[in-house]
Amino acid sequence: MRAWTILASLLLTTAPTIAASPTAAQKTEFHTVCMGIADNETLCSCKADAAMTLIDESFMAMVIGAMKGASVPKETYVAYNTYVAKSNQICKPDY
Repeated sequence: MRAWTILASLLLTTAPTIAASPTAAQKTEFHTVCMGIADNETLCSCKADAAMTLIDESFMAMVIGAMKGASVPKETYVAYNTYVAKSNQICKPDY
């Protein structure tokens, strides 16, 4: 029994933290901001759906901020560009 307790403790302290998925409210905000930029229901719905599977909650907040005109932090350029490319592959395959 003691071995199981030690193993469980080890797993709890060494397991990686799982990032939270974007929230439904973030998806709605993403869609609203996108519609203000593109006015394209098909594209904005696709991009909002794609974001829910491609990025986590904190990254979604940064993406929405960028869509509103905020600068993308330098340390996230590669990840941000990768996200944009992947969402374009999904939603604008001929792009």
